[in-house]
Amino acid sequence: MNHLSQEEKYMQRCLQLAQMAEGNTYPNPMVGSVIVHKGKIIGEGYHQKAGEPHAEVNAVHSVKDQSLLRQSTLYVNLEPCAHYGKTPPCSKLIIDKAIPHVVIGCIDSYSEVAGKGIEMMKKAGVDVKTGVLEAKSLELNRRFFTFHNKQRPYIILKWAETQDGFVDIKRTDADYGQPTWITNEWARRAVHKQRTTEEAVLVGTQTALKDNPSLTVRDWSGKQPLRCVIDKECQLDGQYHLLDNTHQTVIYNLRKEDRVKLTEYVKLDAGKDLTLQILKDLWQRNIQSLIVEGGSATLQCFINADLWDEAHRYVGDVFFKKGVKAPEFSAKIKQKHTFGDSQLFVYRNNL
Repeated sequence: MNHLSQEEKYMQRCLQLAQMAEGNTYPNPMVGSVIVHKGKIIGEGYHQKAGEPHAEVNAVHSVKDQSLLRQSTLYVNLEPCAHYGKTPPCSKLIIDKAIPHVVIGCIDSYSEVAGKGIEMMKKAGVDVKTGVLEAKSLELNRRFFTFHNKQRPYIILKWAETQDGFVDIKRTDADYGQPTWITNEWARRAVHKQRTTEEAVLVGTQTALKDNPSLTVRDWSGKQPLRCVIDKECQLDGQYHLLDNTHQTVIYNLRKEDRVKLTEYVKLDAGKDLTLQILKDLWQRNIQSLIVEGGSATLQCFINADLWDEAHRYVGDVFFKKGVKAPEFSAKIKQKHTFGDSQLFVYRNNL
């Protein structure tokens, strides 16, 4: 951090501000902005929620002496927009306020923006610099960029395994309907926190039948993700939490199209790749991020198809000696977190 230039320090502040709205800006990206006059920050703001003012607007409005804007530099981690959406273009605001210098973290690859904001400002005589902390700026909004560039959600695989590499015991019929806990309560709380920042969570048939999960946020406060389950033959019935109609739920199956209160049945084509059909449906629903929580076979399908961006592998301090093996997986560890006697290993694809 000590080696950052002044421009990078201001951009780092933009990223800190942007991060404050994590999970609340969908379908928009996370954006922070600071305004600097003669080496001093005189205004800052961030995009707090979709439909509300953008970061640049909040930063400009926070400046007490608006006359100083004419001798200031505006920093923002993502290219200011040039189109009219729910709010007017930020590029136009910058021009109207006669802000002479703009420093940008990364260009917005979203086709509605994609360089148009920069072009608009340059034509108006604004001095524009791009690429300051670009990698960190792209990283912050990796879900947004993946969604628009790959036309699918950002995919996070998540599972818990034992020290000897199992994700479940061998079940008897009497064991069905209850989860097998591998990690401790602190690790499980981290899972619930993560659910509040992603838009959807998916499980396969066996996990739904064996564990009877709710896929809701309980040990944290925040928004509930869209619940999704692969249930090809529609085996789930009203005794399962996923059909309790307490939250929006999508059942991907091969039998029917239907809607019952908050539960929607989406029929897939058995002759085509089911995973790709699910991802396309989620993309059409404007779902930018998806947690795939299991089971092992479902996770392996995504791994084998190379359809994942992050993997969160929790390891608990238990041994099963036999049971259902964890997914076969090979990638470099990007981060490691410790929750007492449980650990979380975070992997990234194509890094």
